[in-house]
Amino acid sequence: MIDVRSYDGLGELLHDALIMHKSNTAFVELSRKREASRWSYLDARHAAQSLTGWLAQQDIGPGDRVAIIMSNQPRWLLAAIAVFARGAILVPLDYKLQPYEHDALLAHSGAKLVVAEFPFWRKISADTPALVSEAPRKTVLPDHAVRYASALEYEPYAQAPIPRAKDDVATIVYSSGTGGAPKGCMLTHGAYTAQLGALLDQYPMEPDEAFFSILPTNHAIDFLSGFVGPLACGARIVHQRALRPEFLLWSMKREQITHMAIVPLILEAFERSLREKLDALPTWKRRAVDALASVNSALTETKPRNEVSRRLLAPIHAGFGGRLKMLFCGGAFVDRDRAEFFYRLGLPVVIGYGLTEACTVVTLQDLAPFRADGVGRTVAGTTVRIVDAGEDGIGEVQVTGPTLMAGYLDDPEQTAAAFDGEWLRTGDLGWLDASGHLHLVGRRKNMIVTGGGKNVYPEDIEAAFALVPCDEMVIFAANYLWDVREMVGEQLVAVVRSEDQDWRSSIARANRKLPEHKRIDAVLVWGEEFPRTASMKVKRPVLAEQIRAAVGRDALEALTAKEVA
Repeated sequence: MIDVRSYDGLGELLHDALIMHKSNTAFVELSRKREASRWSYLDARHAAQSLTGWLAQQDIGPGDRVAIIMSNQPRWLLAAIAVFARGAILVPLDYKLQPYEHDALLAHSGAKLVVAEFPFWRKISADTPALVSEAPRKTVLPDHAVRYASALEYEPYAQAPIPRAKDDVATIVYSSGTGGAPKGCMLTHGAYTAQLGALLDQYPMEPDEAFFSILPTNHAIDFLSGFVGPLACGARIVHQRALRPEFLLWSMKREQITHMAIVPLILEAFERSLREKLDALPTWKRRAVDALASVNSALTETKPRNEVSRRLLAPIHAGFGGRLKMLFCGGAFVDRDRAEFFYRLGLPVVIGYGLTEACTVVTLQDLAPFRADGVGRTVAGTTVRIVDAGEDGIGEVQVTGPTLMAGYLDDPEQTAAAFDGEWLRTGDLGWLDASGHLHLVGRRKNMIVTGGGKNVYPEDIEAAFALVPCDEMVIFAANYLWDVREMVGEQLVAVVRSEDQDWRSSIARANRKLPEHKRIDAVLVWGEEFPRTASMKVKRPVLAEQIRAAVGRDALEALTAKEVA
C-alpha cells in the first residue's frame, strides 16, 4: 500500500498507484448481469495517459477547472486521474441534478471543460467545451464537443504529473442545490491525503479485495473510499450501471465484494430483504439461525472475526458474496437497532459522521468493540469540541484539523460564517462521552439530511414556489423550527402568510415538479408579517423564534398524499 501522507498531490499519488499495482485488476464495470469492461492497473494507466495528453492539447493546466457529470464507471475515474495529472481542479457534479442546476453550477465553478455522459450533456444549455461519452454513433456533436473515445486514442502523455502543493485546491465540491447561493467547497490536496491516511490507518484494504462503488462518485464518501483509497491499496473497484437490488446482490456475489460505502436507505433495503428471507424459513431453521447469531455475538464481542462469522452463518454471508468484511455507513442518521442486527450476523456496519466541508469523515467507529450508540471517535489529526453546551452537555459540534475546506468558492461571506476562528461550525448538536465517542442529537441549522445522504437546504428550494399566490412564504426544516433534538422525523415545512386559500393548489403543482426529497410535507399558516432586514431579506432566525414561541408542531397542516406527490 502506498504511504498516502508522503504525497503532496493526488496526481502523483494516483500515478504511482497505477504503476505499483500494474498487474492487478483496477476496475470492473458491470451492466445488469453482464460484464461491460475490465481494466488492469496497466490498462488504466495507458488510458489515463491518453486522456492527460488530450487535456494538455486543450491547454488544461494548473488551476483550470474541469467538471464531471457521469454515473459511476471507469471513465469517471480515468478522467479524474487525468485532470489531477494536469494539475487542474476537479469539479464533480451530481448527475442526478436537473439540467438547469448543472448549468448554474458549471457557470458558478467557471469550468473550462465538462466531461459528461451524453444523456446528461445533451440536456444542459451551457456551451462549455465538452468531452462526451457514450454518444450514439450517428449523432453529430457540435464543434465544442469531442467524443470521449477519440480522446482515449490520443498520444499518451509521457511526462510526470504536474506537482501540486498540499494547500493547492484539488476539488470544488458542491454541498447544496442551486436555488440559493451555490456552496462550492474548495478541498485541498493536503486535506485529501490527510483524510485518506487517517481512514487507511483504521481500515486498510488488501490487493485481493474489492470495493463496490454504488454511491455517486461525486459524493464525498465514495470519492475517497470508492476511488482514491482502493487504488492506493491496489484493490479492485466494481461498478454496476443498473442499481436495482437484484443486480446489486448479483454483483456482490460475482465479484466477491469485501467493502462497500452505503447510506442508511440502502442499509434499510438490505435489512428488509434479509428479514423477508429469514421469515420465510421454517421455524426450526429460524431458531437455528438465531442461536448461531447469539454464538457469533459472543465470539465477536470485542472485535469482528470475519472468518468465524462466515463459518457460523455461511448461507447469510453467501447472499452478500461470501467475503463482505464491512459496510461503511454515513451521510445520515443510522438506526442503532439496524446496525446491531447486522453485526449480530457477522456483517459489521462502520458508522461515521462527517460533512463535505471537512473532506468527508470527522468521526468513525473503530469496531473495538462494536458500538452503535454514537458515531465514533475523531479520526487521526481531527479534533472535535462542543460549544455552548447546556447542563446536559449538548452543544454545537465544531471541528478543526488538516481536512477542513479552504472555503466556499467566491463567497467570503458564507466562508466567514462557517468558521469560528480555526473551527468549522457544523450546525449539528451533540455531546462527547467519557470514551471520546460523539453522539448526535439534532441540528442547529435550517437543513435536513435525507436517508439517501442528501443535504437539503430549505432556502435553496424556495424558488420553485415563487409563483405561489400568497403574501409571503418561507420554507423551514421542522426539526429546526421547533428545535427538536432528534435525527429522525425531519420534514420540510412551508410557512405561508395569505388571506385566502388559493395557494394550496399552486403548492401542490410546484411540489410535483421537484425531486421527492425536496418536496414540502406540511404548511403553517402565519398571520403576521415576516421580519425583514433593511434590504428586505427575511430574518429567518427571528421568524423561527417567533413561531417557536407562539405555536407547537401540532399546528402544522399536513399536505395530502396528492399534494405531496
